[in-house]
Amino acid sequence: MDYMKASSFLAPKELQELLGERLRRLRLNRNLDQRSTAEKAGVSEKALRNLESGRGSTVETLLRVLKALDHLQGLDMLAPEISVNPLDLLRKPKARLRATPRLPR
Repeated sequence: MDYMKASSFLAPKELQELLGERLRRLRLNRNLDQRSTAEKAGVSEKALRNLESGRGSTVETLLRVLKALDHLQGLDMLAPEISVNPLDLLRKPKARLRATPRLPR
């Protein structure tokens, strides 16, 4: 199943649940319990449980947990930095590769 396409049809609440489930699986794959992860992230266990269950959380809690799980590259996936606007490439005239010969008058 292509999650990017399927997730575009989900409601915000469903997306929170999906994100929470993915964070929970990431934590478990790293063999970490909620208590030690919450301590490492500097958040309460309740805040971590809320995040993992999709019951809402703060951006700060999300960032702290991503950092504690050593998964800040997840941030680049959420909000990638755009270095070149693709529309600007279409608007720019292409660089000339050769001169056009002039006809004698």
